[in-house]
Amino acid sequence: MPIIQIFGKSKCFDTKKAERFFKERGVKVQNIDLPRYGISRGELQSVVKAVGGLEKLLNDKHPDAANVSYLAHEEDKIEALLDYPALLRTPIVRNGKMATVGVNIEIWGTWL
Repeated sequence: MPIIQIFGKSKCFDTKKAERFFKERGVKVQNIDLPRYGISRGELQSVVKAVGGLEKLLNDKHPDAANVSYLAHEEDKIEALLDYPALLRTPIVRNGKMATVGVNIEIWGTWL
């Protein structure tokens, strides 16, 4: 099993739920603090493909989310998310080419 990657925020309850889910099952995880380290273009594109679209990654509670939604081109939206990772919903959990956004215990369970 590849190492599970959790992209999240240190004060995010959902990120903590994801970390706890895998820790309780003895699964090694790599935690990436999104505000501090961000996400690479390749990782972001892989996650977009795995979850079925960029819209699912956008944190609609963030005050600037609407600005990203109004961008015409997909590449412009990706640039905005790379520049401002706080606009991403968390946690983003990756298992190789598979990924989820938000708490998704049912899918995580199938990865074990």
